[in-house]
Amino acid sequence: MDLTGFGSIFDFGSKVIDKLFPDPEKANAAKLEMIKLQQAGEFKQIESALEMAKGQMEINKIEASAPDFFTRGWRPSVGWICSSGLLYQFLIRPLIIGFNLGNFPDLDMGTLMTLLMGLLGLGAYRTVEKIKGAA
Repeated sequence: MDLTGFGSIFDFGSKVIDKLFPDPEKANAAKLEMIKLQQAGEFKQIESALEMAKGQMEINKIEASAPDFFTRGWRPSVGWICSSGLLYQFLIRPLIIGFNLGNFPDLDMGTLMTLLMGLLGLGAYRTVEKIKGAA
């Protein structure tokens, strides 16, 4: 499945090459050049994504070392908010309902689980960094 649309462009280009070059050897050489161009573009996209990730890591380091609590503390606070939401949804609310102390609202678990999966992914990445000896 081609999400970028480049595959269909190259399929079209391949058909055009077949019509322009009746000699199969020349057509195959032209197709090979076209594939090389496609791969070069994909490598540039990967390189760009890597540079963005490196930039984000630098921003994260600066935030983590900031003297101001509100600059360095927003990530842990998101973790505590997520933990509090899970505690409420899976422990406190069922106990309240079970003891007939009222009917408390459900939390939107889709949003909460998205937040949790994002935190766990970042937490796992940070654990790998610590194991490898990163600061």
